[in-house]
Amino acid sequence: MTAEINKTKKRVIAYIDGFNLYHSLHNLGRPHLKWVNLWTLLDSITRGDEKLDAVKYFSAYATWKPKAYFHHRQYVNALEYFGVTTIMGNFKGKPRECTKCKHQWDEHEEKETDVNLALRILCDAVDDSFDRAIIVSADSDLLPIVKEIKSRFPQKEIFIATPPKRHEIARDLCSYGGNMNLTPGRIERHLLPDRIKLDEIRLVIKPPQYKKKKSVS
Repeated sequence: MTAEINKTKKRVIAYIDGFNLYHSLHNLGRPHLKWVNLWTLLDSITRGDEKLDAVKYFSAYATWKPKAYFHHRQYVNALEYFGVTTIMGNFKGKPRECTKCKHQWDEHEEKETDVNLALRILCDAVDDSFDRAIIVSADSDLLPIVKEIKSRFPQKEIFIATPPKRHEIARDLCSYGGNMNLTPGRIERHLLPDRIKLDEIRLVIKPPQYKKKKSVS
């Protein structure tokens, strides 16, 4: 009986712009929210006649920052444990030079994430893998792919879930379908456990900086 019910439900795939969400949460000054369980968060905004089939997380590792790189890998391991598919891009170094003192350094620029996300949505639409796509981002660079999907597949729904306090800057993106702003309160209800035992050997532990600060009365 359950299998028959699931067949009638609309299929949902969520696509997460990892850095857009991360920087939004960072700007809130509430680092514990970065330890969010993306699967349960996105499942919480599906409708009663829908089934969340996949959550796809797009980001890249800052490999030149050992501590951040380690914590990011831990987070990715935790997400994958809960069923999230992770698609990682790259950072590329750009040589820079001070015009006055001639000091040289490398500036790192994230590449591939937007392209990977747009390409995966398009491929999933062509393969008829979803009825509704939920995109977590406020990045206007995704506007062309949203327009293309709406043009080629008008029967498919695009829903924009903007990261906290980024709804206003995503008006153009939100104009192409349903939308909502992910509030800090909703995110707080969907945090990962402090400790996750991946298998008999591997253990993921929440980084100390992601622990919730106690309020001072």
